[in-house]
Amino acid sequence: MKAARVVQSRMARFPRADGGASPTPALPPSPKTLVVRPVAPSVIRSLIVQHHYLHNMPAAAWRCFGIFANADLVGAVVFTAGARQGYRAMIGARPQQVATLARLWLEDALPKNAESRVIGVVLRLLRRDGGWKALLSYADPAAGHVGTIYQATGWLYLGQGAPPSYVDLGDGRALHPRTVYDRLGSNAVGHLRRTGIPARRAVVSGKHRYAYVLDPAWRWRLRDRPQPYPRQSAP
Repeated sequence: MKAARVVQSRMARFPRADGGASPTPALPPSPKTLVVRPVAPSVIRSLIVQHHYLHNMPAAAWRCFGIFANADLVGAVVFTAGARQGYRAMIGARPQQVATLARLWLEDALPKNAESRVIGVVLRLLRRDGGWKALLSYADPAAGHVGTIYQATGWLYLGQGAPPSYVDLGDGRALHPRTVYDRLGSNAVGHLRRTGIPARRAVVSGKHRYAYVLDPAWRWRLRDRPQPYPRQSAP
């Protein structure tokens, strides 16, 4: 397979509507024309590291999908094993039966409904495959996320998890410990303070938890009762 051209700018190089040489605004493709296909982690690694808000690629990706507009790679979806005990969200499940949607990124220039279209296609592919029984995913309030895309594609809301401890580097922003580690080589507050960085622990709201049951026969296995969707994300 020819290597895909990864879109480096925040605006994809979409063809112009008139095909001419004049500097008319580019028109993004319709979500229905996007192609979703399985890819190796190496194909999407640089895109995730550059554009996803966590700026890192999971070390052990179970399955990856690339989102293509013609020859351009304009998005990616990554599934992993997730949290060590995450599969216990389903009664009687084994670790390999429950996957976590760990990364989702699409080019900003795509239409707003492109995300729901892509997730819908991915869910159909996974249901057809039949290997996984359920999926989990999380929306981070610290990043301003409430899980709108999961609500739009029929995931079940399981409430918020325990409040995690983030790191404030002195500018009032709560950063994920992985982000701090990738940026500075350490996320230990004591060490950072000794190097002159006024770091402190910042407790933020727990992540919104979502589940999608791929096998309807597994619906009864959910440990937590689904709750109404949250409408706003607390900073």
